[in-house]
Amino acid sequence: MAVGLFDSGLGGLTVLDAVARRLPDTPLVYFGDNANTPYGVRTADDIYELTTKGVQILFDQGCDLVILACNTASAAALRRMQEGWVPEGKRVLGVFVPLIEALTERKWGDNSPPRPVAVETVALFATPATVSSRAFQRELAFRAIGVDVEAQPCAGVVDAIEMGDMILADALVRSHVEALMRRMPKPQAAILGCTHYPLVEEVFREALGPGVAVYSQPDLVAEALADYLGRHPDKVGHGVKSRFLTSGDPKSVSNKATQFLRRRIEFEAAE
Repeated sequence: MAVGLFDSGLGGLTVLDAVARRLPDTPLVYFGDNANTPYGVRTADDIYELTTKGVQILFDQGCDLVILACNTASAAALRRMQEGWVPEGKRVLGVFVPLIEALTERKWGDNSPPRPVAVETVALFATPATVSSRAFQRELAFRAIGVDVEAQPCAGVVDAIEMGDMILADALVRSHVEALMRRMPKPQAAILGCTHYPLVEEVFREALGPGVAVYSQPDLVAEALADYLGRHPDKVGHGVKSRFLTSGDPKSVSNKATQFLRRRIEFEAAE
C-alpha cells in the first residue's frame, strides 16, 4: 500500500524527491514509462492507453493512490480515467490542482463560484499535448475569472533534458520564453507546467526577468499530498520499501536518474 507516482519518463522524479522530503516515512513506488517517452507529442488516445497501462502496474504493486506526476498525462488522460476506468477503492490524482490552488489562493473542494484573483496575466509553459488539451485553462476557469492565459508549447525541452543535453535545454527554454513574451510582454506569473521543468527552473526565471512569480510543481504537489493523506490515511500503508520501476532499460534509466537527483537511484524492470 505504497503511494504510486507515474511519469512518462524521469521528470516525475522532481516530484518524488519533494514528496520524499516532505513525507520521509511514506513508502513510494515510482514508474517511469521510459520506453515510450516523451508523451508531449503523442495523441490524446495514445497518452490515455499508455497512462492506464502504467497506472495499472502501480495498482498491481499495491498502490491505492497514484499521482500522475506528469502534466501531459494529467491533461490528456486523467479526467477520462476518473470517469470510467479507475477501479473502486483506488484513486488517481493529477498535478494541475496544486498549481491552481496556489495561483488562485483557494483550496480544492472550495466549490464557490469563480471570482477575480490577484494574478491577471499568466504565462503557461508546457508540452505541446498539454497546451493543446487546454486542461489548465479549463480547471482555472472553475475557480477564477478575469485571468488571461498565454500558453507556449515547449517542443524539444523534455527530449533535451531526458538526453542530458542541458545546453540544448537552456537554449530551447530561452527561445520559448522569448516567443511567449512577444505575445505577452509582461506576465505577472509563469506556470512551469511540466515536471521536467524544475530542472531548468533557473533558466526560466532568468529569461522571464524579475517581477514574474514562477510557480513550479514539486513542493506544491508534495504539500498537497501531505494534506490529502492527512485526510485519507487509509490510502497509505506502512513498512513497504520504496521502489523504482521502468519500462525502459533499468541500467540506463538508473544512470540518468542518478544524474537527475544527484543521488544513486536503482530502477527495476516493470513486469
